[in-house]
Amino acid sequence: MTLSADQIAFFDTFGYLRLPGLLVDRIEAIIAAFHDIWDGQGGGHNGAQHDNRQRSCTVQFIDRHPVLCALLDDPRIHGIACDLLGDDFNYMNSDGNFYSGDTGWHSDSSWLPGVRHLKMAFYLDPLTPETGALRIIPGSHRVGDRYADQLQAVLTGGPKPFGLHGSELPFASATVRPGDLLIFNHDTKHASFGGGSRRRMFTVNLCQRYPEERLQELRDYVGEYARFWVERNYGAIMVDTATPQRMRHLEQVMANDHHLAELSRRSRAAMREPART
Repeated sequence: MTLSADQIAFFDTFGYLRLPGLLVDRIEAIIAAFHDIWDGQGGGHNGAQHDNRQRSCTVQFIDRHPVLCALLDDPRIHGIACDLLGDDFNYMNSDGNFYSGDTGWHSDSSWLPGVRHLKMAFYLDPLTPETGALRIIPGSHRVGDRYADQLQAVLTGGPKPFGLHGSELPFASATVRPGDLLIFNHDTKHASFGGGSRRRMFTVNLCQRYPEERLQELRDYVGEYARFWVERNYGAIMVDTATPQRMRHLEQVMANDHHLAELSRRSRAAMREPART
């Protein structure tokens, strides 16, 4: 699958793209794999049951099941990633979640110009904008743009942006159904409000390949993963089942994650539990 020129322009302009029903033919197997992973590690965060109060999160998520690893090989996912990031894109990481409550407005980036990162979000429950569906502020991803920079300053400056509750800000959203794919730039402002206490969702994070002169930035990015207590960036199943095509999207990170084990050791000593975000 390849994106149309209009779809690519929409993503570049507004910072997100919605592809309804793209994976509906695989959704039953995807949901079964999602629960296989969670059931195999206690059902919630850090081996405990999900408490319906806080987000439960586990990382290296798609790496833990061959059905989900194979999403990187699916011609639709692979083609979209190539169109938006280049044929040599990196698979960076993934997380599986039971969400609970609201998530305020934020970006998934450090708000610095550089290598493009994007997130693919797979929602496994039907949601509306009032029940936890993803909300986006279109065009908020353009670092250095007056509009986007003002949003960044206001949304990181206090609990009531523009004197409003986050749910009152203008947004773009839509009802999502299992099998839909939502894609957004890591710089894009996003949030969710009004959702229940056990919303099923997992994400896959991808980026452009880092140029040689910016590899330290990649190592620093990978090092942030230490807060999740993992010693290598990828799980064993992801690597062991990799085709040559998939390995191309793993190789740069694998060559630059050897510092992660020591950083994770320090995080384990300093933290009560692995991070939830």
